[in-house]
Amino acid sequence: MGSVASISVYPVKSLAGRAVPRAEVEPAGLRGDRAHAVVDAGTGEPVTVKTTPELRQVVATGDAEADTITLAEVLGRPVRLAASESPQVDAAAVHLVSRQAIDRAAAGDVPEGCSADDPRANVLLDLPDGDERTWVGRVVRIGDAELRVTRTPKHCLGVYAEVRRPGAIAVGDVVHLQPDDVPG
Repeated sequence: MGSVASISVYPVKSLAGRAVPRAEVEPAGLRGDRAHAVVDAGTGEPVTVKTTPELRQVVATGDAEADTITLAEVLGRPVRLAASESPQVDAAAVHLVSRQAIDRAAAGDVPEGCSADDPRANVLLDLPDGDERTWVGRVVRIGDAELRVTRTPKHCLGVYAEVRRPGAIAVGDVVHLQPDDVPG
């Protein structure tokens, strides 16, 4: 069917992600994904890419002090990182997108209302003969993890999935689409 081309974790919500060779998929998503949020140091209000697009250019290093200094310099105001008990995801535990969807978008075939600029997916797939948009309602096995595809995003490429069975995934893992008749 296809394979995992890359895995990205976004340690700080709204910041650029970093590629990892493998990840643990937990019930709430990839371990370490969106575990922190940027907040205004004075008000404590969240600072997100929706209101502050400059956040996209910052890559979290994992060093909270260094990241805070970099963010304050880029944004021109004092901010801090706030840890959260669960990932700060807007829509789903895991976001999957294929290279083929990105290629279709680059050629102008983008679903209405969708931006192809920054898919911010956790798992980039190589699906030579597939289209992840057809997987809604189906179960996908990648590595040791099983994901139930729940819907297509409103404003970006790919599909959203919930974690049915936690487990490890890695770049190069084969993607297995379970048959429709498998109970879930």
